Amino acid sequence: MSSLDDLDGLYSILGHRFEDLSLLTEALTHPSMAGGVNYQRLEFLGDRVLGLIIADLLYTRSPTVKEGVLARQLADLVRQEALAEVAQTIGLVPYIRLAKSAEDDGGRSKPAILADACEAVIGALYLDSGLEAAGNFIERAWASLLNDRTRGMRDAKSALQEWAQGKGYPTPSYRETAREGPDHAPSFTVEVEVRGHPPVAGSGPSKRAAEMLAADILLKKVQTEKGTE
Repeated sequence: MSSLDDLDGLYSILGHRFEDLSLLTEALTHPSMAGGVNYQRLEFLGDRVLGLIIADLLYTRSPTVKEGVLARQLADLVRQEALAEVAQTIGLVPYIRLAKSAEDDGGRSKPAILADACEAVIGALYLDSGLEAAGNFIERAWASLLNDRTRGMRDAKSALQEWAQGKGYPTPSYRETAREGPDHAPSFTVEVEVRGHPPVAGSGPSKRAAEMLAADILLKKVQTEKGTE
């Protein structure tokens, strides 16, 4: 589906009934669609609203966390991959309006498109009903990412890759082995493997979190075995 026929389903996802439906239509319209109206301006606005709300949530929830960690967490939570993950998890993707050419080109699976539409929806929520409506949506849609304690921590995936390269090994490979739970609260299991070492698994509320945990476990394991840093 690439239309707004199922408004009740969409309103349920967003937790909001739009007074100005044209804002929602604009927010979900990719530039490939004819007519001149698309989500690009709302995306610009939604990006700023998202940053403010996430910064406020992090500041309020973590009164003892230092500025540097908060900054890294913020950057991670508003990056393209996080937005695309949210769009997929909450079920927003089918509602994005794409021209057939963009649809045939795999547009509905491209992180950039999913992220842009998600930001535009936030901008539309803000214009339709203010900061509270946008904030309520963000707090609910980003709940699992906000609760992911790996956000803002040292990037275990990068550290593992650096270790592997230093040993002359190929880049570590990751494989999703399981996904359980409902769409609004999934649990992912991912295995990571480095040549010469048995794979290890990690689980988390997102694929990225599972990869990070698996990488951290394997890195600690190989460092313990080899006595290296």
